[in-house]
Amino acid sequence: MAPIQHAPTLDALLHAQLPLEATIEQACSLLKRRQIRGPEPCALATAFVLGQVVSKSKWSDVDQLLDRVFQTGRKLIDAQPQELVLGNIVRRVMGLIRDEAATDRTDEREDQASMANSVSDLREAGGLVPPALTSSASFSALARTTRQPSLIATPQSMFNLLSAAEPSLTSGDVSSAGSGASTPIPVYTHAATGNGGVAALRDEILDGIEEIKDEIGQADDQTAGFAEGQIRPCDGVLVCDPTRTVEKFLIKAARRKYTLYLVGTVSGTVEKKLTAAKCTIIRVARSSATAYISQVSRVVLDAHSIAVNGGVLTSAGGGRLARAARAAGRTVLVVGGVYRLSPEPLTDPDNFVVPGEPARMVPFANGSLVGDGQLEVDAPQTEFVPASLINIYVTNLGPHTKDYLEAVVADHYKSDDLELYRQ
Repeated sequence: MAPIQHAPTLDALLHAQLPLEATIEQACSLLKRRQIRGPEPCALATAFVLGQVVSKSKWSDVDQLLDRVFQTGRKLIDAQPQELVLGNIVRRVMGLIRDEAATDRTDEREDQASMANSVSDLREAGGLVPPALTSSASFSALARTTRQPSLIATPQSMFNLLSAAEPSLTSGDVSSAGSGASTPIPVYTHAATGNGGVAALRDEILDGIEEIKDEIGQADDQTAGFAEGQIRPCDGVLVCDPTRTVEKFLIKAARRKYTLYLVGTVSGTVEKKLTAAKCTIIRVARSSATAYISQVSRVVLDAHSIAVNGGVLTSAGGGRLARAARAAGRTVLVVGGVYRLSPEPLTDPDNFVVPGEPARMVPFANGSLVGDGQLEVDAPQTEFVPASLINIYVTNLGPHTKDYLEAVVADHYKSDDLELYRQ
């Protein structure tokens, strides 16, 4: 019997041992076919692909790497433009590269200053200073080749170290180092020092990408950590088609012994834990969900994406609940990791709504109506909820109001990377 062939998913991408270009094409293909979908899988896939770009592509300076990451990110975004987290992670990685470059540039300036101070100490102590080290160009070249804190020692040991390092300075090193001590050595010239500088910077960037992956994986648990501060004892909480993010949020607040009004279904594990914590679960029909607004105090929505202006893409049906809650004066909570917060304002949100399958709204037997053009069926999977209907945004950094979102965006994205235009 032939083995069953399953459609490839995120795991297939993460474990496939493919060349770089093949990895990028496979990721784009999976995104186009929506075999990778949802905020967390898309974010992890993007971080993985960009990590492969940093690791496997050939680059000799930061400008080349930034361009390579940008072009790859553009391919991923074009493959699935409705997933805003793709652009978020591309921006985060580009910002990471800029930060590591700036840090490395600062280290080189500190090394040059330390070397200059050491030579000054030699002169005050009456020691001999190699003539080649009196020029600023030689300082720059030596600082690039000896970046170790152990160089700061006694004058005699410093003299020995400098004397040993002097023969390694070639005329090519001196001519390419610069013309003035006040001119910092840009990190973009790392290739001039050989493969060591590029390899070190590559490792630092890859470590940063791993930290982004860890943040994505831990975001739901960290967001759920703020649940008890947002749900009070005996509250009535209404949710619609809860995702794993919302489920963890509900479980974490179970000690509050609240009443859950559930539209849709939850996993068996969630239901068991809430029942064990003596939380009451009331199942509500989708068509009558708004009738229960008067009995609840909180409406909890999952954030597929959060725009910088406070608008949210959430599961279909969330907008109707949010409007009903606003009319009744109830609190609307949006939960989601900060990696879902996009610097894009979503001035035309209809372009980012994920379309769904019309067959769940119109039976196959009525397909002739659709085929003849007599009926147009819209069954989106996501829905845009404006900021005016939302009270609190709960991320893995804590609860925020709409006015604070711009500050969070400024902390996570570089201004140079905000304009990832879309075709």
